[in-house]
Order: sequence, then structure tokens, then C-alpha cells
Amino acid sequence: MTTSTPDTTAGKATAVAPPKQTESPLAQLRHRPEVGALIGTISVFVFFAIFGGEKFLAAGGAASWLNIASELGIIAIPVGLLMIAGELDVSVGSVLAGSSMTLAIVSGHWGAPMIVGIVCALGLGLLTGLINGILVTRTNVHSLVVTLATLSGLAGLTLGLSRVTTGTTSVAISPDPLSKALFGKLIAGQFEVAIFWWLGLAVLVTVVLQMMKYGNWIFAIGGDKESARATGIPVDKVKIALYMASGFGAALVGVIQTILYNGAQVANGQSFVFNSIIAVVIGGVLLTGGYGSVVGVVLGTLTFAIVNQGIYYTGWNSDWASLILGVLILVAVLMNNTFRRLALSYKPRSAKKA
Repeated sequence: MTTSTPDTTAGKATAVAPPKQTESPLAQLRHRPEVGALIGTISVFVFFAIFGGEKFLAAGGAASWLNIASELGIIAIPVGLLMIAGELDVSVGSVLAGSSMTLAIVSGHWGAPMIVGIVCALGLGLLTGLINGILVTRTNVHSLVVTLATLSGLAGLTLGLSRVTTGTTSVAISPDPLSKALFGKLIAGQFEVAIFWWLGLAVLVTVVLQMMKYGNWIFAIGGDKESARATGIPVDKVKIALYMASGFGAALVGVIQTILYNGAQVANGQSFVFNSIIAVVIGGVLLTGGYGSVVGVVLGTLTFAIVNQGIYYTGWNSDWASLILGVLILVAVLMNNTFRRLALSYKPRSAKKA
């Protein structure tokens, strides 16, 4: 039995060398989606380091914006995941307030063990996220409308139940040493332990996005949910899980603030509603979904916190902070759009054949 072999021009196969990239690693860096956010963070840091002087660069100055970045970042990271999946969650402010009051009432007013109050507070965040996720996926009402309703409804429920239960809108609490060490400790008297929660969450979510199938699912859903559904991705379950993660993040910050400040108020957390979205947008995540990264969100959060606190170290009127932040948002979006186009259009160049 004879076998035939493919005919080749020179009587032997010709090996083809793999294409070589002609761009240097530094040149390739501009195609990364986080570059715009990184440039923004470096720029505002240098700006306030120059005009804020030694006080901004001192440990106290660094603590002022790192503490804000950590609390905001714990909420912004899961909100960023939702935005990558093409959804929004503006209920985080009421979740934070509701969780704070839950912990304060259960373990402060009623005197239950701290672990019970913490579990109840985090459970409220998960339950709210579950409700948001079910409403969004089952009714097909836009997530902004659903979570706005949750924001208002939970705020009213928190206020009403707090007055009925305690007769006041502010409840004090005396956390035990372990709870204080885990959630409310100030390292070196200035840096919140929340910084470590924030960094740990960032590492965990980065692993999920980059190394697990769930990360691919999130990006796929944000890109085209119908195509994602057609390929077998459980779109509804993923969205519900993301809403629960967002609620958990807000509740965790509520626990941290309650233990840190030894009390809670029903008005807590409302600044986080849009600040979290602003930080995520500065970090390069698209409002339309399908694009973004955890590193970008972390950088966006840092940028927001530096601007928010840096203005006080310059000696300028703090009324200008909102103007600077508004300009920063516009510049960040334009810059991120530019780097996103570079990243999406990037194709490695092959060396010319001899």
C-alpha cells in the first residue's frame, strides 16, 4: 500500500518563523485600557503635590485620600463589574445606610453580639442585591429605574423603622475589640483598616475577571447579552450575582463606618450613589458595558479621592473642588475613549519576510 505526500515547491516543507512584534513594551503600553486612568491619577497627584506642598505628601495627607479611596473603592469595584455587564446600581447609598442602622440597632440598641449585627447588616445588602437582580432580569425594566426605586424605598424604610424602633435617627454602638480590629481600626492612628479590605477585594476580583470563566461571561454579557445567552451563558444568574455583590460591598462599607465611628445615622452613604459611578467612569469603564478593568477602577477611585481631598491642602476655596472634578470627569472620558480606540484597534505588526 502506498501513501502520497503533499508536493512542495522545493521538495521539502518550508518552516515559517512566528511573526515578530516591532513595538517596544513601552510603546505597546499605550494600547492597555488602564493607561488613560493611570495618566489621570499621576497627573492629579503631581498637581496637588506641587500646590498642596508638604502637608499633602505627609502621612496625614496620604491617609486623608487613601481612607476615602478605600471606602469608595469597596463599593466602586462591584459597581464597576455591573457596569461592565451593562447595568447600573444607584441603590448603594441606601444599602450602606440601611446596613449601618441594622448593625447599630441589632448590636447597639438591642445589645445582641456583634457577629449577629454584622451578619444581619451584610445579609441586608445581599437581600437588596437579590431583589434588584430579580427585578431587572424578570421585568426588563432599565436597571437605573429599578435601583432608583430601591434607593428611595430602602431610604424611607430605614428612616421609618429606625424611628419606630429607637425613636431616633442616630444610634450609638460599642464594638468589641475583635470587631474593632477587623473593621474599625486606625493603623498608625491615621490609616483605616478598610484599605486592606479594598486591596484584597481588588486582587480577588482581578483574579475572577482575568483567570476564571465568570470574567469572560461578564464581558460577554456587557458586549451583547443576547449573543451571550445564545452561547449558553446564564445571563440572568450572572446579573443577579453581580447585584448581590454590589449590595454586599455597600453593606460592608456600612459595617466599617459604623464600627469605625461607633454609631450610625440614617443619612449615611448618599454621597456614594454617584461618586461610585464617577470613579468607575474615570477608571475607563464604559456606561454601555463590555469594557473595563479592575485596575482602571482602582485608579479612578484614587483619582477621585485625591481631587476630593487635595483641594483642601492647596489653601484654595473648596468651592472649586466640584469644578475641578467636573473638568476631570470630562477629560478622563475623552482620554479613556482615545486609549480604548488604540487598545481595540491594536494589531501586532509582523516582521517583513526576507
